[in-house]
Formats: sequence, structure tokens, C-alpha cells
Amino acid sequence: MKTIRRLSHFLVPTLLLFALAFPLAAQQPDAHLAAGTHELALVGTYTNQNGSKGIYAFDFDTSTGKLSDMRIAAETRNPSWVAIHPNRKYVYAANESGPQSTVTAYALDASSGKLTQLNQLPSLGEDPCYLSFDRTGKYLFVANYTSGTVAVFPILADGKLGEHTALVTDTGTLGPKTDRQEHSHAHWVQASQGNRYVFVSDLGLDAILSFRFDAAKGTLTPNDPPFAKLAPGSGPRHMAFSPNGKFAYVLSELSSTVTAFSYDGSKGALSEFQIISTRGAQSSGRNDTAEVAVEPSGKWLFASNRGLETISVFSIDSLKGTLTAAGNFPTGGKEPRHFAIDPTGHFLLAENQLTNSIVVFRIDFATGSLTKVSEADDIPSPVCLTFAPR
Repeated sequence: MKTIRRLSHFLVPTLLLFALAFPLAAQQPDAHLAAGTHELALVGTYTNQNGSKGIYAFDFDTSTGKLSDMRIAAETRNPSWVAIHPNRKYVYAANESGPQSTVTAYALDASSGKLTQLNQLPSLGEDPCYLSFDRTGKYLFVANYTSGTVAVFPILADGKLGEHTALVTDTGTLGPKTDRQEHSHAHWVQASQGNRYVFVSDLGLDAILSFRFDAAKGTLTPNDPPFAKLAPGSGPRHMAFSPNGKFAYVLSELSSTVTAFSYDGSKGALSEFQIISTRGAQSSGRNDTAEVAVEPSGKWLFASNRGLETISVFSIDSLKGTLTAAGNFPTGGKEPRHFAIDPTGHFLLAENQLTNSIVVFRIDFATGSLTKVSEADDIPSPVCLTFAPR
């Protein structure tokens, strides 16, 4: 009896500690979410539509999924793509203005979202539509849609853009849809995870172009192989890599499809293994896909549809990289040209260009489904959203 009493005297407090600690820890939400962190979001717009003045700043609450405190970060013409530098000190905007197109560098006040212009240079092409950084943060890549050119600009110590170190013109066989594929159209550009290669999605050529990147000089030279072809008439727009770097997914605007590739990082080579439609049950009617992204866990891929006005969701097989359709979810507006996944990976923010709204959805990681949690409906012509990196 004394032994049992002594044992219970020891076990009860111990079990009580486990009961208090472990169930609570298991039920505790993501620490970043629980803290109710406010993330800075910048939104690019078209200033020739709906009275927009340029780049807007918002606060995003990661506990509620709400955008608040909209204010003008910088007045500038048609900032159709905005990129925040990894050091959070600088911001770069593509000013889509035909032959007069430019790229603008800003200093960022991360607390207020206020942007102060540092300098502005010609984009070296017409209608820049995408910006990205090399993996060191020393160079800015610019994809010029109408002219089919890609430029590389060094980022100087003070955040200004220096004289370009590379300018290439996309070349290859044009696609069959002459109304959209009359010549090359660079629509997306990004460096590989190892920073050895740079890829360009060209809508006019039905190809993902591959370049070797010299990070010391900021130069681009054609890779071997120099491209990966897609089905004729696809019109590739954007590409997203899986977090593990083994797979890449190309969203094609003209065919409303996602093409899956395996990726050989040692050669910068892409090998196609699947094509899947974003249309779901809606097989007819106008549709132009726009944005594609893989959420941070690598389990789900999302793609936006303009015309169907939906976000398509696909599950990703972690071993094979294959996609399985998991549903299409209305964006609550018209022309979702872009969407972004917040820094926590829990929310997807869809920008509806023609209805001046950003709708926030919570991502269900068990099913991939999207549930609306909030909406900001007074943003003029939103076409790009980016968060300050952490």
C-alpha cells in the first residue's frame, strides 16, 4: 500500500504536467498567426483605369486575414508589377507604358509603406510585366512583354539601378495563334534556386527559355538545351517551382492548362510529364489564365482564371510531382490577374482587376479548398500584390 501511495504521489503531478503541456501545445495555432502580426503589402495597379494613382500600401493581419489602412505608397504610371527587395530597404516597379516603359527604384519605409524614388531607367523594351531578383539580391531581371526582351540591371549599394549588364531578345519558332503569337512575348523571368540559370516564359514562342547566368558579371548566355517547348498554341505565361526544386509548373494563358516538368538542376533542363486543364467542369467560354503558385508546404498548387473568374486548385504528389484537380473556387470578382499567398502560407489574396477588389481566402490544407474570410473593395485596378519579405 505504501508503494502504491508513493507511486501515485509521483505519477499524479507528472501526468498533470503532461496533460497541461502537450494538449495545449497541440492545439496552439501557428505562433506567427497567434501573434496577430501585421505584414506590409504593396499593390501595383493600372493608372489608366478606375482613377488609380500608382502603388498602394496595406496592412495585412495574419490572425484575421484582413487588409486595412489603404494608403498611396507612391504615385507612378502603370506599376503593373512591384517587387520588394529581400533586404526590405528597396522596391522596384515595372512601369508598363509602351515605348516609354521604365523601371523605377524606390527606398522603402517598411513601417509606413512610403516609397521615395531613387532613380528611373528605360526598361529596354516595351511593356515590362514581370520583375524578379537573382538569388544574391544583386541583380534585377525585367521581362518586357511586347518587345520580347529580357534585361538585367545591377542593384547598386544605395538601391539605385545601374547600367544594364545584359539584354537578350527571345528567339524561336512562333506559336500558331497569330492574333496573340505574332512574335515573341516575354512574360516571366526568374533565377533557379542555385542561381546558375535564368528561365523566361515566352507566350509567343510556346517555350520556356533557359539561360546560363554569370552572377559575377550579370550576363545571360543560352543554355544547352536552350529551351523547353510546350504544346503549340499554349501561350506559357508564368512558371512556379516546387519548394524542393524537383518540379516546375507552367501556366499557359491561351490553352488554360498547367504543364508539369521535372527539373534537372545540374543542367537547367526541364522534362515535361503532364498537362492538366484549369477549366474544371467548365469546358467552354472565354478564359485566360494569369497566375500560378505553389504554397510553401508544396502540397497544393493554385492557378487563376480570367473569364471563369476562379482559382483552380491542384494537389501535388510529393514523390512524382503529378497534379490532381481539387476544385475551382470563385474569386468574388472579375479578372483575377494576380494572386499572392501571404507569408504564413495560410491565406490566398486574389486581386480582381475589373471589380477593384482584393478577396482574402483561407487555405484548407487538408482539402486545398478556399474559404473567403474578408474583402477590400476599394482598390482601383489591382494587378499585383507583394509582401515585404521576412
